Amino acid sequence: AGGTPAGAKAGSPGPGAIDLGAQSGRWAAFQERHRLSCEEAARLLLDAYEYRGLVKHTGGCHCGAVRFEVWASADLHVFNCNCSICTKKQNRHFIVPASRFKLLKGADNLTTYTFNTHRAQHTFCKTCGVQSFYTPRSNPDGYGIAPHCLDDGTVQTIITEDINGKEWEKAVREHKTIRDMSKP
Repeated sequence: AGGTPAGAKAGSPGPGAIDLGAQSGRWAAFQERHRLSCEEAARLLLDAYEYRGLVKHTGGCHCGAVRFEVWASADLHVFNCNCSICTKKQNRHFIVPASRFKLLKGADNLTTYTFNTHRAQHTFCKTCGVQSFYTPRSNPDGYGIAPHCLDDGTVQTIITEDINGKEWEKAVREHKTIRDMSKP
């Protein structure tokens, strides 16, 4: 026993393989101990996300050039901000850590608008103009996802909380949880 799990090759990863860095030994030991293929072990990891109350939502822009997936609760906590840009765009969003967001396609079709502090990165599709996600000023290490850009079938409920973006600094300073929403 020991060494490389069945089906895995020693040495550097082959085409399509993922380099797990310092976690590769731990991953191999887990697979061997539980007699799992790489795909079965990955499925367990994904199921663990779902078990923690997260579901995989998919979504994108109107024309379909930009597509993404995001792991979040089926019960969404959405912010309705009244700052100048959110009011003009009707930008309601929920916040997730960057580790739970994956852009599936369309990176080359995104463009970005910034203003004021330039911390918020308002990304939108160059073709249809829809902002399906962006990097919020309150959580520059995460993403604000537009719930209306998610595909049907994975959202159970939406609770909306108004936030006073006209007095952004005060609102964020006084809010109990907003800055932690992008933490895994």
